[in-house]
Amino acid sequence: MSVVRQFRWADYERVVAVWEASGAAVLSRPELEAKLLRDPELFLVAESGEDIAGVVLGTYDGRRGWIFRLGVHPGFRRQGVATRLVAELESRLQALGCPRINLLVMPDNDAGLRFWASLGYLSYPDVLCSKPMPAPAGQALS
Repeated sequence: MSVVRQFRWADYERVVAVWEASGAAVLSRPELEAKLLRDPELFLVAESGEDIAGVVLGTYDGRRGWIFRLGVHPGFRRQGVATRLVAELESRLQALGCPRINLLVMPDNDAGLRFWASLGYLSYPDVLCSKPMPAPAGQALS
């Protein structure tokens, strides 16, 4: 049974390994440092012994919660890790007064869509628009 807790910097390399093994995009240290200035209590890991079994990154802008980069190491899949991570993140967002949680799933990710639907998330035919921004002088963005 894994324990869900807040991310600590000592976890970073093991979190990167989970993201890589699960196919999730990796956040660089600078990106993560900027995110953690806002709501560090919404970046969660599932710890199993010395291992990080899974990870989820949440954000809250005061209006909507977002779930990003949910990943479970293949050696820990089908054990309820993702469900426990999401439940804890939902609980923390609810405690902040968050009225709705959003997330993005690629339309060809059938397993992901089934997982989120099993947790009560509804699929919407929205169109995602994105605009890359230039990095401030002397700083790299991804």
